[in-house]
Amino acid sequence: MSRTFLYARVSTADQTTANQELEVQAAGFAVAEHRVFSETISGSVAAGERPGFQKLLERLEPGDVLIVTKLDRLGRNAMDVRTTVELLADRGVRVHCLALGGVDLTSAAGKMTMQVLSAVAEFERDLLIERTQAGLARAKRAGQPLGRPSKATDGEVAAHRDAGMSQSEVARHLGISLSTVKRRWKT
Repeated sequence: MSRTFLYARVSTADQTTANQELEVQAAGFAVAEHRVFSETISGSVAAGERPGFQKLLERLEPGDVLIVTKLDRLGRNAMDVRTTVELLADRGVRVHCLALGGVDLTSAAGKMTMQVLSAVAEFERDLLIERTQAGLARAKRAGQPLGRPSKATDGEVAAHRDAGMSQSEVARHLGISLSTVKRRWKT
């Protein structure tokens, strides 16, 4: 008898996998709590390098079914997603993606669908990177400051220094890091 597992992933600590788990339940899958593998890690990290995914691999057996809500939960890189699905298929594990209508990614139709969609996703990601780089280059040429705005100016640090405060006191008072104070501490 096959067992059903869920792999749920979010990229940042302020996100939660709860919606992915609810989506799987709403699709009619009953996944036992001990078969839900959730982790917080970037999709750009290869699946084989993710601790949570490694634990999942240790548990999966031939005949099992792995559910993901979206293809990008497995990875953002078309090659990584393909490699991951092939690895699972070689182990006899079927992979179902809810966003693709629950298609089995290890089937012939599923493989074709996955390859087309992951290639499109990677293309969109590359376009985003190109647009971001072009925007940064344009801002730099226009003389616009890049990065986060500073919380304190050199003058503020110098004024507190001249008032006799230590570097640690200045950092606490201005709410900035000690390394920032040291960078701005001009004698």
